[in-house]
Amino acid sequence: MRKIRMGMIGGGRGAFIGGVHRMAAALDGQIELVCGAFSSKPEVSKASGEDFFLPADRVYNDYLEMITREAELPESERMDFVSIVTPNHMHYGPAKMALDYGFHVVCDKPLSFDMDQAEELQKLVKQTGLIFALTHNYTGYPMVKQARAMIAHQEIGKIRKVVVAYPQGWLSTLLEASDQKQASWRTDPSKSGIAGAMGDIGTHAENLAEYITGLKITELCADISTLVEGRQLDDDGNVLLRFNNGARGILYASQISAGEENDLHINIYGEKGSLSWKQMEPNSLTVKWLDQPTQIYRTGVGNLYDQTNDHTRLPAGHPEGYLEAFANIYRNVAMCIRSRVLGEMPDDKYMDYPTVDDGVRGMKFVYAVVASGKSNEKWTEL
Repeated sequence: MRKIRMGMIGGGRGAFIGGVHRMAAALDGQIELVCGAFSSKPEVSKASGEDFFLPADRVYNDYLEMITREAELPESERMDFVSIVTPNHMHYGPAKMALDYGFHVVCDKPLSFDMDQAEELQKLVKQTGLIFALTHNYTGYPMVKQARAMIAHQEIGKIRKVVVAYPQGWLSTLLEASDQKQASWRTDPSKSGIAGAMGDIGTHAENLAEYITGLKITELCADISTLVEGRQLDDDGNVLLRFNNGARGILYASQISAGEENDLHINIYGEKGSLSWKQMEPNSLTVKWLDQPTQIYRTGVGNLYDQTNDHTRLPAGHPEGYLEAFANIYRNVAMCIRSRVLGEMPDDKYMDYPTVDDGVRGMKFVYAVVASGKSNEKWTEL
């Protein structure tokens, strides 16, 4: 009985998402950070390791050194998995090497820089049988699990329409010109890939729509724009969707919607009723019916589905948010790794996390959106 040992690539001093991952991984006491290559600059990696109270010999100059040397350690000491929290263009190399050396992987989204890399990682995960989790963290919210379970149990009938939106306003100006770190790499095609807003947050909207409904997007029609003069990648997009059950949908992702924070929200309409969830008020799920009064489901209150309760951490009325949703993914991954170590099958409730297949879906979505946005044709196959 021991904690699951995590190594981290990226996420050193000055990084936002690395701190989120470390806090989420530590929340349940199942995971400990034992090593890292925290920056492309060795001096920053070393300083970051000191911040995290790691021994100097477990703080590495780069991921090549880290994975090689960790693999040389006894099984009783080496890391069990690696968490990759670098910009998009640095996901593939560490992920591939970790899998080649037999380490499980948790990777920030999107899966990779381009489609070839995404499909190569998908093949490698299938070949190795290793755990690969993608941190589409919004799937970790209890009320998202409740919405998914209600649809799976046909409570609102066949899904007819999905409307999902992720508006932000933080890139309403040419922020990248000021060398702001988060803006600089996200708007740089050499680091972000072929898409800006659609790759960064549009993939969250796509993933949430498919996760909750259990449906797949089959075709889309996109209008994507770069509205801030001087920007290299898209900062706003509107997409019409067609799903594999015949349902229709609308997806809107924008980083120039001035005044908006992280207002990810989704409305799903079935034959008998509809569901509505907002990330900025995540403990509530609104259910509307054709022939009944509107209901509001609350985290921790009433007769909810098991998968909802399994991912609820606090008594009713105590807000559960962004970190807890992230932590649900890390907790589930840790428990699945623990089962591997013990030679057991994990409980089904712990197998609920986004996988490499979700990552490939996200990359296909990005490529289809960009192709549709440039095309004179109306519909583009996903």
